[in-house]
Amino acid sequence: MKRIAMLCLLLALAAPALAGDEVYRGLGQKQGIAQLVETFVTLLQADPRVGHSLGEADIPHLKEKLAEQFCMLAGGPCEYTGKDMATIHDGLDITTAQFYALVEDLQIAMERQDIASRIQNKLLAGLAPMQRDVVTR
Repeated sequence: MKRIAMLCLLLALAAPALAGDEVYRGLGQKQGIAQLVETFVTLLQADPRVGHSLGEADIPHLKEKLAEQFCMLAGGPCEYTGKDMATIHDGLDITTAQFYALVEDLQIAMERQDIASRIQNKLLAGLAPMQRDVVTR
């Protein structure tokens, strides 16, 4: 419950772009982000709340785009080359509960990598504004 309250607070904030590379370094740079994405996608696939959404997804492509997006958001030297969030999620009927499940899986992945709480919160704050483009139902 405490986690959900924190997520709601983060999602309510319109976070400015992450400045500097503190978050990028805190995530372990490209190698750490790649490991984070690996763990995160594995958790998503196993999560009965959201795993079915990945049924026909190109998982290697998904991992590549997630790593680019996390790296760029974190202030790293990466460019996100994927489609915008609204286009990607159009027609997927993702609910708010599923979005929160995804965020919880990301938090678990970050905890498993011993990423500092302040870095976790900054990354989540950077991702939070995407909710309006991801949740379509």
